[in-house]
Amino acid sequence: MLEETRQSIYAKQVRIASLLLYQDVLEQEAWEAYVHLLHSLANFALDGHENSSRRLSYLLAYGKWFRAIASTGYNWRDYLISQILTSNNPFSQQAQTTELNLLPLSLIAAAKHDLQIIEEISLWGGDKLVDCIESFGDRTVALQLSESDMSRLSETKRSLILKFRSTDDWTKLLPELASYYKRSGTGIFTDYDAFRWCKGHLEGIAYPDLVQLSDLIGYESQRQTLYKNTEAFLAGYRGLHTLLYGSRGTGKSSMVKSLMYAYRDRGLRLVEVAKNDLKDLPVIANILRQVPQKFIIFVDDLSFEEESEDYKALKVVLEGNLSAQPNNLLVYATSNRRHLLREYFSDRPSLRALSDSKEVNPWDTMQEKLSLSDRFGLTLTFLQADQEIYLKIVHHLSKRAGIDLLDEDLNFRALQWATRHNGQSGRTAQQFVDFLQADLELKS
Repeated sequence: MLEETRQSIYAKQVRIASLLLYQDVLEQEAWEAYVHLLHSLANFALDGHENSSRRLSYLLAYGKWFRAIASTGYNWRDYLISQILTSNNPFSQQAQTTELNLLPLSLIAAAKHDLQIIEEISLWGGDKLVDCIESFGDRTVALQLSESDMSRLSETKRSLILKFRSTDDWTKLLPELASYYKRSGTGIFTDYDAFRWCKGHLEGIAYPDLVQLSDLIGYESQRQTLYKNTEAFLAGYRGLHTLLYGSRGTGKSSMVKSLMYAYRDRGLRLVEVAKNDLKDLPVIANILRQVPQKFIIFVDDLSFEEESEDYKALKVVLEGNLSAQPNNLLVYATSNRRHLLREYFSDRPSLRALSDSKEVNPWDTMQEKLSLSDRFGLTLTFLQADQEIYLKIVHHLSKRAGIDLLDEDLNFRALQWATRHNGQSGRTAQQFVDFLQADLELKS
């Protein structure tokens, strides 16, 4: 019995070792724990029941594997399917840009070979492992997770996982898998809709701020222009880099964030880049040009005190150098400054200044300072909200929050709040409604 178990486990180890393309799945924690567990079980089956340290080894290994799987939110089979969908390998990379029937036959054969192996391993998960351990005389092992949490997944990914789950030959799904790679990308790009550039690499944002179009009140013409530009970009036309300029609290950032909710099913992704990281923009652009999705690089509250490395890097991405501009990338930036770079009266030459200045062409310096904002093809202006727009936003947010007050009372409170705090703006309206909701509920 032990020898039969050992041979069965060894066969699984050989199959895993023979993966040709999808070896990157072995680098994940749950996979490493699984491979270690198989090794521990095989060692115990080889030595027999006399070796108590071997027993402790496989029990600890099972606990580590179970904990790793539980942390993913999947059961074992669904977890392996998800790893196939995110794997970054030669097949998934080429499938993003090349039709399946044009890929090398050897690459297709290798992909089918690996799908067969991973499918076999997916059927040798929790229940099989428990049976194996119980055959060794241990009956205190928990069963595998039965349901996967797929609420966080996109409809496209959820649908394909369900197809894999219900198919007894995963190689038949190779065309749909290739189509998925072409539409959704691989690796981190298929797991997240929003990213931030952090310490030299892209980091997925698990819980992005999903602003819905219905939450945007006022500034209709600006919204229509931004959405029209984004739709043209998604349709394959050359979109325009856009600067959203104006008063604080007018919803410039929220309008950009709303694009992610509106267009994520069409492949749009947002990448947040802090002002201090703008020097990395050329690096980011080179990374993003290699994947099929469309990207908006979002720079919030953009301004510069003086010309710097960050300033020059942004100019390169907006207008280009010898490298061709990526056709899947736009920059959307918000700012309270129209020309982005701090200006001084001394920058504007007068006749006397021209004669006293050591600079031969001071007007050139001034034009250079104004040139960055000109590189944005669109500039959308957001003026301070008037009372009508402010109260309209307040009523919308109050209705969404379930606040039940007479219009006159709500208007009076909202205007008082704006006078005592930060003026009439969308941000002020949100702060007022948050405070009012808590205040009313605490008094009830």
